Amino acid sequence: MTFTITPSQGACGATISGLDLSRELDPSVIRDIREAWLRHHVLAFTDQNMDDEDLERFSLYFGSFAGDPYIAPLDDRPNVIEIRRTADETTPIFADAWHTDWSFGKNPPAATILHGIVIPPHGGNTDFVNQHAALKAMPAELRERIEGKQAIHSARLAYAPTGMYGEKEKASGKQRGFRIHTSESAYDTQLHPLIRRHPETGEECLFGCLGYIIGIDGMEESEAEQLLLELYLWQNQRTHTTQTGAGCFGITS
Repeated sequence: MTFTITPSQGACGATISGLDLSRELDPSVIRDIREAWLRHHVLAFTDQNMDDEDLERFSLYFGSFAGDPYIAPLDDRPNVIEIRRTADETTPIFADAWHTDWSFGKNPPAATILHGIVIPPHGGNTDFVNQHAALKAMPAELRERIEGKQAIHSARLAYAPTGMYGEKEKASGKQRGFRIHTSESAYDTQLHPLIRRHPETGEECLFGCLGYIIGIDGMEESEAEQLLLELYLWQNQRTHTTQTGAGCFGITS
């Protein structure tokens, strides 16, 4: 089985065509996809007609399910979550800010797999930051300030009762098209290095950004906030970003 890999014009990402992901894939194809994923960081698969069972099967090619502690899964698919927004919904756009998925966990998942089904005629794209490229191009002075530092990650700003999706949103009476579970567990914290190596490629990268990072271990709050803001502004420069097409099926690290 052959397929075509077309690199994006952005800082990372590639499009794969010629595969039908509604069918089981040969081990050699899975290996080639993984190699492409490690090289390009984000893969988009076009022209796919998949159901939830296909999505789960494809996910398991790359590891076990991680689960999501704060977004309710589909009733008949405990490993699939649906991010739905109705046409008349007035709540703030969900996750409309740069973030590293589930970085607040002890063992964050290796990948997020997204399947776009119904996409609005305008918008609906997903942007990605190449954290490897951002680190490589980083000024030496900024890198020296983050070298060896441990970031404090937490889900509290989003999923705690006092967070963005907590009691205040519930009290507004506005409804979302999917269920978010807020919890006291979102106040928990987890340390991860700001600079880490990819476990397979050994390549250094930045890990996480403001939002799920609420501080830096051993640093005063005001000093940490300033450093994290500088880092955030550097990470998200246009030269480090890329965009996938609306409606694609994709896998990202």
